[in-house]
Amino acid sequence: MRDVTSILPLVVKGLSFAADGRLLLDDVSFRLPKGGVTVIIGPNGAGKSLTLRLCHGLLGPSGGSVQWQGESSRRRHAMVFQRPVMLRRSARGNITHALGAVGLADASDRADSALARFGLAALADRPARLMSGGEQQRLAIARAWALEPEMLFLDEPSSQLDPGATRQIEEMVASLAAEGMTILMTTHDLGQARRLGQRILFLNRGKLIEDSPSEAFFAGAASPEARAFIAGDLLW
Repeated sequence: MRDVTSILPLVVKGLSFAADGRLLLDDVSFRLPKGGVTVIIGPNGAGKSLTLRLCHGLLGPSGGSVQWQGESSRRRHAMVFQRPVMLRRSARGNITHALGAVGLADASDRADSALARFGLAALADRPARLMSGGEQQRLAIARAWALEPEMLFLDEPSSQLDPGATRQIEEMVASLAAEGMTILMTTHDLGQARRLGQRILFLNRGKLIEDSPSEAFFAGAASPEARAFIAGDLLW
């Protein structure tokens, strides 16, 4: 990490988002301090991915605010999507392009370091779009890591992957967190949420229903909605 002032905590206050006359996110508030993995879970349409996009600044809220510490936060957080966007370039070229776009120096050296860090050095010259789904997701995380963010948003990072590739992604996430990166991620996999998350945010119908330590949440969720979700019941 660069020796600069932290952009954390991230403070989300009364965050709301409406589209086509529908309120998709309703008065969501939470605070993320530096460090750890926070996992957002909830049924389809709960507002999980939407929350990440609003926090990352890809969308503007209809109400409320997303507040970072300091003034120059935009280049200090990165996002990896469920289906990563791969440019028509090599694996290395995807990283050097991202680095060049934000004006970071030594793009080639940084790219090689990122590829080596995530076990992709042997694939450096392979066209990114011809890589497997697991390789593409690892490349997307490597590309984000090369930007040296303090905080990383991960949207369903392994939902399209087989068990082996999922294990690799989980190991990468755990490793980044152990190195001090702050991570906010979404997942539909409750086992993954248990394995990776220190904190759980449970969303349902656009509302934040629970915010608690992972162990406490899975041992005895406070709300009937969360208990039903953990049990595998449909929430309507």
